[in-house]
Amino acid sequence: MTQSRIRAAALQSRIMSAEDAAALIPPGSTVGMSGFTGSGYPKKVPLALAARIEAERAAGRPFRLKVWTGASTGPELDGALARADGIEFRLPYNSDPYARERINKGEMEYLDMHLSQVAPAAWQGFLGPLDTAVIEVTAITEDGALVPSSSVGNNKTWLDRAERVILEVNRWQNPALEGMHDIYYGTALPPDRVPIPLVRPDERIGQTTFRCDPDKIVAIVETDSPDRNAPFSAPDENARAIAGHLIEFLAHEVKVGRLPANLLPLQSGVGNVANAVMAGLMDSPFENLTAYTEVLQDGMLELLESGKLTVASATALSLSPEAAADLNDRMDQFRGKLILRPQEISNHPELIRRLGCIAMNGLIEADIFGTVNSTHVMGSRIQNGIGGSGDFARNAFISVFMTPSTAKDGKISCIVPHASHVDHIVQDVQVLVTEQRLADLRGLSPKQRARVIIANCAHPDYRPMLEDYYERALKGSYGLQSPTLLDEALSWHQRFVETGSMRA
Repeated sequence: MTQSRIRAAALQSRIMSAEDAAALIPPGSTVGMSGFTGSGYPKKVPLALAARIEAERAAGRPFRLKVWTGASTGPELDGALARADGIEFRLPYNSDPYARERINKGEMEYLDMHLSQVAPAAWQGFLGPLDTAVIEVTAITEDGALVPSSSVGNNKTWLDRAERVILEVNRWQNPALEGMHDIYYGTALPPDRVPIPLVRPDERIGQTTFRCDPDKIVAIVETDSPDRNAPFSAPDENARAIAGHLIEFLAHEVKVGRLPANLLPLQSGVGNVANAVMAGLMDSPFENLTAYTEVLQDGMLELLESGKLTVASATALSLSPEAAADLNDRMDQFRGKLILRPQEISNHPELIRRLGCIAMNGLIEADIFGTVNSTHVMGSRIQNGIGGSGDFARNAFISVFMTPSTAKDGKISCIVPHASHVDHIVQDVQVLVTEQRLADLRGLSPKQRARVIIANCAHPDYRPMLEDYYERALKGSYGLQSPTLLDEALSWHQRFVETGSMRA
């Protein structure tokens, strides 16, 4: 017989079905859910809630909710609720295709936020009251403490702020997760803020469990369901080329004395290119690496196993299904190497600046001056969200953005005359890398940046078009600090919308 994960005797009476727990969430309320990049999100209660919403709507009773999370979740949460048309408002990040479709059709309001700012905004009251928290945990201890799951995200804040709490205790999560978290309770609002006492990625400054007023816990649902992350593609030629350019750049920075031999703490965004860079570090000359990042991906897990990476601090796991199952089976082997923290700490600007992180993130497009759009296709259609890229880019020791030079089989150039949406201004973008080459933009003026980006990062099919645009902008721009032809700045995007290609 499997030992119960609910070790607090006083809470045993609150165990119930997912359907009964979902019935405790009223229409029109705000629900804070656990979950960050497909890890540690509740699985049963959202599905039961979606079924209830569909039944209510069929009976002519509209039922929609405001949903807050850490970041993206899984199909049992965002996907199920979006298909049921059960979300009227969503923050701070989404990657579910059903929810994305509703957002881009104007059927769901979406607030895309810097991930470090969500918990402070909730405490400040800007987001309104939080009615219910639905949080996945690994176990409940004898004294009622909550053992976090495979992500931490904003769970500490949701547990503190919510009027009522529903817990999912997931037996699938390895009990060896207990003790691998660092939950810091020292944050405060101004004027009571104090420095966060963390100076190394391997330090612990908090406790291993969440605390929660037991009187707020209205339901506990037992589950046995795996996290569901999307698989990673094997690194293609472009991803390997990007990784090679970046590793060569880092080796040069070490050679000239701007970086130590073991680099500085690494941050890596989510995606196949970022994962390929981590995989590329396996064969690099760098040893004793550290990571201070949002998520742990497959490539970073392999670095930990090999010993190349000594410690990884994150807020969540973001692994392929195979890697997630493997890690879950061998969690004990990573004790002391992996620390999971609240996202307000993993993404905190003070800590990123102090530690000197090397930030490596993806993008949708960059313009010739280095302005980066990481969220909107053709300027208006949201893809996912800014996530933590802004937290890290603005505060990093070196801020790197990476992308293949084209998309959609070459029909879209990822280097354009003018970004159709701005997430990262030129001051926050120091290095730009495509499979073509790397552009080191540090210390360069806008005009100097334009020449380096066009020469190094643009695809050969689009480079002559960019050179032609820029030379004409130098002659016809209203000003020459950042030469721009206003009537042509977004013409490439308009051409794609009209013809399906940016090519002239």
